[in-house]
Amino acid sequence: MDNSGNPQDVTVPPVEGVAGGGTAYGWNDGHGLNNLKGLIDPTEIPTPDLVHVWCMPSTANVGPQDMPRNLEPINLLAARNERESVQIAIRPKVSWGGSGVAGTVQVQCTDLCSTSGDRLVVGQSLMLRRVVPILGVPDALVPLDLPVSQINLFPGETTALWISIDVPSAQAPGQYEGEILITAIKDDAESIQSLNKVEKHQLYRELRDCLDIVDPIEGKPLDEVVERVKSATASLRRVLLSPSFSEFFSDNGPADIMDEDAISTLSLRVKLNLTVWEFVLPETPSLPAVFGISDTVIEDRFGVQHGTPEWYEALDQHFKWLLQYRISPYFCRWADGMRVLTYTCPWPVDHPKSDEYLSDPRLAAYAVPYTQVVSGNDAAKDYLQKQVEILRTKTHWRKAYFYLWDEPLNLEQYDSVRNMASEIHAYAPDARILTTYYCGPNDAPLAPTPFEAFVKVPNFLRPHNQIYCTSEWVLGNREDLVKDIISELQPENGEEWWTYVCMGPSDPHPNWHLGMRGTQHRAVMWRVWKEGGTGFLYWGANCYEKATTASAEIRFRHGLPPGDGVLYYPGEVFSTSHQPVASLRLERLLSGLQDIEYLRLYASRYGRDEGLALLERTGVYFGPERYTFEHMPIDAMRGQIFNACRS
Repeated sequence: MDNSGNPQDVTVPPVEGVAGGGTAYGWNDGHGLNNLKGLIDPTEIPTPDLVHVWCMPSTANVGPQDMPRNLEPINLLAARNERESVQIAIRPKVSWGGSGVAGTVQVQCTDLCSTSGDRLVVGQSLMLRRVVPILGVPDALVPLDLPVSQINLFPGETTALWISIDVPSAQAPGQYEGEILITAIKDDAESIQSLNKVEKHQLYRELRDCLDIVDPIEGKPLDEVVERVKSATASLRRVLLSPSFSEFFSDNGPADIMDEDAISTLSLRVKLNLTVWEFVLPETPSLPAVFGISDTVIEDRFGVQHGTPEWYEALDQHFKWLLQYRISPYFCRWADGMRVLTYTCPWPVDHPKSDEYLSDPRLAAYAVPYTQVVSGNDAAKDYLQKQVEILRTKTHWRKAYFYLWDEPLNLEQYDSVRNMASEIHAYAPDARILTTYYCGPNDAPLAPTPFEAFVKVPNFLRPHNQIYCTSEWVLGNREDLVKDIISELQPENGEEWWTYVCMGPSDPHPNWHLGMRGTQHRAVMWRVWKEGGTGFLYWGANCYEKATTASAEIRFRHGLPPGDGVLYYPGEVFSTSHQPVASLRLERLLSGLQDIEYLRLYASRYGRDEGLALLERTGVYFGPERYTFEHMPIDAMRGQIFNACRS
C-alpha cells in the first residue's frame, strides 16, 4: 500500500483554516475522462469502470475532495490483543444513480483466514465504519452493517471507509488473508419490499423516534422546542434519503438484488493481508491513561435523572464501551473554582458492581470520590472514611487515586487541595492524590519566574500530593525542561510525574484537535513515552455543548479549539443506534497507546536508550515540533520491533 503523499501530477492543498491538512477542497477529479455515455446499468459494467478505489493508512485525513491513488493490496502487522486499522477511499468516476446521488455501492467483507484454518471473523474481529465529516473535517466513524453494507456515493466526492481488525489475545500467530468486495449496484436494488423484518422494524423505529422527540413539547421552553424540532427534522431527513425508503417510491419500481455470480464477475476486489505475531499486548495497559466523562452531559442529553436506574445504566454503557480503547475512564462534574468530583465507579464501594468495575484488568487506574456520588444517609466525613477502609482491603487499591482539583491557581485553591488531602491521608496514609497544574499560586509566587514557580509546586504541595500532573503546554518545545520537573520529585517516596493536554498545546504540537494531522494525534503518546511520564490525563471525552435530546446536533464548546474535550459522539446523532460513535482521534489515541507497548517491549530487550534511538532512527518522533507527517516511518518502527523481538 502506498503510504506516501500524493499521486503524480496531483497537488492536494490542506484544509483551509484548519491545522494539519490531509484533505483538499474545490478541486476537480482530473482523472481519465471515460467513454461511458447514456444510461449506465451497473449490472452490466465492471465496478472498476465506475469508481476509483484506493487504500490509505489510519493516519490519513481522507476528505471529500481527495484525489485517487493507485490501488494496492493492504498489508498490516498486528500483535495479539491489538487493533489495527486502515482506510478504503471510494470516488465515483461517473453517475449511475438518481436524485443527486452518483450511485450506490455494495461493500462486502470476508473473514480473514490463515493457511492453518484459523479465522478472524467479520463482525467479531473485523469492523467496518464510514468516515463522516464534522465541521467539514473527517472525524466520526459511523458503524456499517456486516458482512454486507450499502453506501451512497455523491458526484465529485470521495467517501472513506474505516476498517478495524481486533486480534484476540489467544489468536494463533500467522498470515491471514481476506478481501473486501466493492460492487456498484442499481439504486433501487434494495427496495422496501425486499427488506427483512429487522430492517423494516428499523425504519419503523426511526419514524416512531421522530414522534417521541416532538410529542412532549407542550409547555417546554422555546429553545428546547426548537432543538427537538431540529432533531426530528434531521431524523426524518435520514429516513427519507435512505436508499431503502426513497427507492421504494422511485419511478422505476423495485428490482431484485444482484445475484452472487454477477457480483463476483463485476466486483472490485481489495486484498487484505494481516501478519499476526506472537507478542500479546498486556491486558492491563502499561501506561495509566485516565479520561474524564461528564456525567452531567449524559444526564442532559439522554434525559436520565441522577441516581436513577436509567442513570446507572447510561454510565455503565459509556464506561464499558471506552475500556476497549485502553483508557481508564472516570466520571466527573465541576464545582465552583474548578473543584472537581471524580469517580470511576458510580456504585458505592460495598455494592457488588464496585468490585466488578475496579477489578477489571483493563482498568489501569481508578478515581475514588472524595464525597458521595449519590446522596445517602451517611455524613460526608463518615462516607469518606468507610469507603477508604473498604477499598484498602482490596488488591485493586494500588490502582486508586483521588483527583480533587483541576488546575489550582491561587493560594486558597492550593490550600483546599492540601486540606482535603490531609483528611484522606488521615484514613489512608498510602492514598495517592493527583493534582493537575500549569502554574504555582499566582498570589504567592514560589520563585522569581513563572516557570521556576511551576517547577517548585511539588515542594509546595508535599507531602499532600503524590501524582504531579503537569500541562504539556508549559513545556512548549523545550523537552530539556523535563529534567527540571523530574529533579524536584521523590520517586522513592511514591511520587509520580504525569502529563496532560487541555486546549493547548496547539499546532504543530501533538494534541487531539479536529483537523490536526493523523500523526499529530498519534504523537501525543510518542511524546509521553519519550519524556518519561508514568501516566496521562485528559479532562473530557464527551464535553460538547449542552443538549436535551440524544439526537441533537453536536456543538463544540465555545472558546475551545474544535474537538477539544470531545473524542466520541452519541450514536443517535447518526442513526437509531444507541451505541457511542468513535472519532478518528480516539482511534489514533488507541494506536498511540499500542505504540507505547511496542516501545516498552523493545526497551525491555535492548534498554530504554536504544528504544529512544529507534524512535528517532526510524524518523517517527524527535520532539513536539519534529515528528513524521507520513505513515511509512510508523510501519518501519513497528516492523523493526517485530523483527527484533519476535520469538
